[in-house]
Amino acid sequence: MDLLSPIKDHHSERRLFIGRVILASVIGFLLLGIVVARLVQLQVFDYEVFAAQSQGNRVRIEAVPPIRGLVFDRRGRILAENLPAYQLELVPEQVADIDDTLQRLAGLSLIDAEDIPAFKELSESGPRFKPVTLNFRLSDEQIANFAIQRPRFPGVDFQPRLVRHYPAGEAIAHAVGYVGALSRSDLQRLDASDYAGTAHTGKTGVENSFEDELHGDVGVQHVISNALGRKIPTDSREMADSLPTDESPLPGHNVYLSLDLDLQLLATRMLEGRRGAVVALDPWSGEILALVSAPSFDPNLFALGMSSTQFASLQNDIAKPLFNRAIRGAYPPGSTIKPMLALAALETGATSLTRKTFCRGFFMLPNTTHRYRDWKPEGHGEMDIHDALAQSCDVYFYEISGDIGIDRMHYYLDQFGLGRPTGVDIRGEHRGLVPSREWKRNAFREPTDQRWYNGETVIASIGQGYMLATPLQLASAAGALATRGIRYEPHLVAAVEDPLTGERRLFEPQRRDDVRINTEAYWDTVIGAMNSVMQNVRGTAWAVGGNAPYRMAGKSGTAQVFSVAQEEEYDEDEIEERLRDHALFISFAPLDNPRIAVAVIVENGSSGSRVAAPIARAIMDEYLGYGDDAP
Repeated sequence: MDLLSPIKDHHSERRLFIGRVILASVIGFLLLGIVVARLVQLQVFDYEVFAAQSQGNRVRIEAVPPIRGLVFDRRGRILAENLPAYQLELVPEQVADIDDTLQRLAGLSLIDAEDIPAFKELSESGPRFKPVTLNFRLSDEQIANFAIQRPRFPGVDFQPRLVRHYPAGEAIAHAVGYVGALSRSDLQRLDASDYAGTAHTGKTGVENSFEDELHGDVGVQHVISNALGRKIPTDSREMADSLPTDESPLPGHNVYLSLDLDLQLLATRMLEGRRGAVVALDPWSGEILALVSAPSFDPNLFALGMSSTQFASLQNDIAKPLFNRAIRGAYPPGSTIKPMLALAALETGATSLTRKTFCRGFFMLPNTTHRYRDWKPEGHGEMDIHDALAQSCDVYFYEISGDIGIDRMHYYLDQFGLGRPTGVDIRGEHRGLVPSREWKRNAFREPTDQRWYNGETVIASIGQGYMLATPLQLASAAGALATRGIRYEPHLVAAVEDPLTGERRLFEPQRRDDVRINTEAYWDTVIGAMNSVMQNVRGTAWAVGGNAPYRMAGKSGTAQVFSVAQEEEYDEDEIEERLRDHALFISFAPLDNPRIAVAVIVENGSSGSRVAAPIARAIMDEYLGYGDDAP
């Protein structure tokens, strides 16, 4: 036996090595084949799928908000426009901790800390991909401060946007209205796809009622973004050409109003420091020439976004600047209804052109001791219907009230549009109230409260008691007096224009049912008496209209805020300002060819002739070319 053996078996080792190399080569070729096959699958068979996914990783679809339509007055002067501004926006899906982000933004004075709960609610209520606007107009200093801190705020960025602007400010606030930030209720009410990329919607006035016309149609653009989701510029033609085709937004329609800006500004100045309203319209079309409520507010505050404190201050203001007195203020019309009641009395035979009454300063129902007092304590003496209107004799109307009756009062005042909505093309108007026996039966539960009393008819004859009317209703009624019973629906919007084609859609006047008073002599008497109110030396508004260069008609009214006891006298100087009578006035001019009808109310103004009538006169002077600035 050979005890010696070789240290290495080179042959065996060589075979083992070759075997391992072959095995490794086979495995390598198999793996390479798998990789090649996968690449073929990705590059050939699944190319379109993965190309789309790849594009989606770097390309983001963004909604492009439309440009909101403009609002003009009847002479083409701008009432609502769009101005460029940088806005601070937050995309909820790109923000890990919204609470922390909002707190840090507040620390940089980019938002108000008190608004954080509202911003958080908005970010949670809408689609998480939809930007939430935190600041509607950044100052240059705020932009600079945020630019430095920008990397610390993923999902937050400033964007160039158009912001609504109202050059006339508070003068047009209640007519044009304003746009405000989308709220949770707005998001639930509106179609989210139509408002993608939009931060505002119309809240009141024309901005709200014609939102569908003004808003426009949203567009779509494709942008390239980085890993943080921020948009990066397409710095090459090839890259830009690789993006899908964008869809351009369609701008909103421009809206032309019947308002005259000069009248708006004048009425605003005339009501400065007072609470009240002015409405002027064209009696032959219903076009509203002026619609002003005072005090007012700056609608730009809403367009730019205001803090909760600012909004609460407006809401809690005792003067109620947000309240549209022109269409929502319901007031006792006082003696402004006397021309309409006079026509009703003549038509029904409750009085005649020759009937006379002796006014001794008060009136008493049979078998009663209560005195219904005239505004003139010593009385007016002998009055016919012309004199009773010209001098506003309450006793004359007290006496004929029973012959007319409350139900016939209701019937004829309803024909003038009192106690019902006018149909004006902005939302929120009050319907007013003209009482009747049927109304009282339905309004009260107790049988004793449902009964109609003769004394209630008496006070209704001078526009007191349950009777309520809005300034817009009174202006419309004055227009019906001017046209001798022909009525048109009041409206603000005259035309809508497509800004791309220039095509205009006109809004034609809408005729309402005429007042059914067919005797011309009755109209002649009543309108003649209204002319005497202003241009006869014994008329209640002679001091205002006596020197006018044109003929006009008017009727003053005074509405009690509280009742004066039988044994007490009304002393204006001794009564708190907010308890004084409201001052009202209706008018139209020129007498023979009326072009304008006006209604004015000044809350707690005490006298319609002294306080409200000069405002109406100034409005008519301006419109007819006799104002201070007339050539």
